[in-house]
Amino acid sequence: MGKITRSNEDWLAALSQTGQTRDRALRDLRYLLLKGLNLGFRGQPPQKDREFHALFEDFVQDAMITILEHLADFKGNSRFTTWAHKICLRKAFSELRRRRWKDVSLQSMVDMGHEPEAKREDSTQAVHTNTMMEWLHKVMNDELSEKQRIALQAVALQGMPLEEVARRMDSNRNSLYKLLHDARLKLKKCLERDGFSTGMSP
Repeated sequence: MGKITRSNEDWLAALSQTGQTRDRALRDLRYLLLKGLNLGFRGQPPQKDREFHALFEDFVQDAMITILEHLADFKGNSRFTTWAHKICLRKAFSELRRRRWKDVSLQSMVDMGHEPEAKREDSTQAVHTNTMMEWLHKVMNDELSEKQRIALQAVALQGMPLEEVARRMDSNRNSLYKLLHDARLKLKKCLERDGFSTGMSP
């Protein structure tokens, strides 16, 4: 396919029409979005996985539906294709992140957290990190409720998306946020009680 040189106005006009003009614009947009995904994930693990290659078409299709639904929201502050690429990449990253945690149980992450992360290093910093991690896991077990411990381990220590943890705990984003807020407040008080300097906020 040759170079696509539509202006922002041309894209909006073509995608707002019906018939062959719109179909041609959709084909061009699909081509550009697929190209953008391949460039965006170049050198990353998904790029080497056939399963993710097959998903690119789905990501692009979902993105195109969103783009068409929100044409009126495009303000022209950037190139239309830049705006469209951002929508597509956002959808792809969101879905890939969700799939990353699909088969990981909350309990497995809690169990995983009991092994200090810096134990392989032989340095003063590693010793300090180990001490902090051991203290953290002890306080989490002794001072936090089971729900607080599971949520904090999943979100703060292992990086699972908030929405995914809320779904698995039969909760919602606001309730989970409150749960995490209370857990962090408890940890901060324990840090101060045990003489650690604290830069954490509740």
